[in-house]
Amino acid sequence: MFDSAGKDKITVFIASTGLLVGLTVGAVHAADQGMFVTSSAGEGVKTGYGECWNAVGGTPAVADCIEDGDADGDGVPDSRDRCPNTPKGVAVDADGCPLEAPAPVSKMMVHTTAGNFDFDSAMLKPEMEAELDSVAGKASASKGGETLEIVGHTDSTGPEGYNQGLSERRAQAAADYLAGKGVSASMMTIKGMGESSPVADNSTREGRAQNRRVEIMSK
Repeated sequence: MFDSAGKDKITVFIASTGLLVGLTVGAVHAADQGMFVTSSAGEGVKTGYGECWNAVGGTPAVADCIEDGDADGDGVPDSRDRCPNTPKGVAVDADGCPLEAPAPVSKMMVHTTAGNFDFDSAMLKPEMEAELDSVAGKASASKGGETLEIVGHTDSTGPEGYNQGLSERRAQAAADYLAGKGVSASMMTIKGMGESSPVADNSTREGRAQNRRVEIMSK
């Protein structure tokens, strides 16, 4: 039998041994990454912080201890990445999802017919100028770098070659007006389609009037 003093000695010895083991394993944990201490079930033994213990001569490639990949390179492991395939360079949150980006600059949306010309005329009417004012306003507000495509048209009355030139003059008249409202010439392309693209029946007076037009589209 041990007296009380002997018990105290045994207690101290066991406590010291536990401290020694803890220090030894802790040192190995820092020095030998990739070799893991495992339980009898083959699972990684983890610290109170949820980290796997490393040990010299331990088991490599323990499934629940290996940090998985980062396929999209956003810094968040694939197992925790709720937004895989994030484009490179995009800032993400802790779940790997893109941080809220500023609203994109509004794009200019224009697809309009700038009124109808009188027969054999390239002179803009007041209602046509009002429509062009709206186009100029959108062009001035846009930061998207779009191009305005301005296309002139005619009805089928008269020679085809003459109508081609007339359609070009109509497109130019619209472009000149827009330029006077501050739209850069480098932002506009101009072409004439002559009588080749009617939108209405050229056999009627009303149809021919609709075909005498300028169309403006953003591209």
